[in-house]
Amino acid sequence: MRNNQPFTVLLLISWVVAMTSCTKTYTPKPKGYNRIDLPVAEYEWIKDEHPYTFQHNKASIVFDDTFNLYEPHWVHVYYPEFQANIQITYKNVLQDKKKFQELVNDAIKLAGRHQVKAYSIEESMIKTPSGKSACVIELTGDVPSHFQFYITDTTKNFLRGALYFPVANKNDSLAPVIEYVKKDVIHLLNTLAWREMKL
Repeated sequence: MRNNQPFTVLLLISWVVAMTSCTKTYTPKPKGYNRIDLPVAEYEWIKDEHPYTFQHNKASIVFDDTFNLYEPHWVHVYYPEFQANIQITYKNVLQDKKKFQELVNDAIKLAGRHQVKAYSIEESMIKTPSGKSACVIELTGDVPSHFQFYITDTTKNFLRGALYFPVANKNDSLAPVIEYVKKDVIHLLNTLAWREMKL
């Protein structure tokens, strides 16, 4: 029995070493997102005839709205690479102060619909190089529309836009694209001009 004792101890030590050497320390990795390569922004004027004109990114496609309630001069500025869409609606104010105020209220109300999921909603006024005033509404959180705006001359023209993503991604994963398209929206507003035409 004594002769087996060193063998038993050696066997026990070997078993303990074998068991402890198989365990690995696991360190969880932080959640990451796919890298998004953003194209260099190059701009061109929209080609269709509307009561407005502006420059859009060449990475986007401008086409007429086909929604069943659409009105003339409603367009989409669509980014196929990102599935991002700026929906633009246009209304003629017709020198009607009441109608103008209704359009402003509607624009604010439409942005407010995202209040349930938005962490914050920031509204600010910007002045374009040509002296126009535009209202910009930024929404943060897991919302379908992260950026909305309207620009008007208060008497005749009222243009509203909203940036949408149809994908159900978290805001963090979309952040670089949102920032990229927001710069394009600011460029759109800075280059926007009203045009005289029959409606």
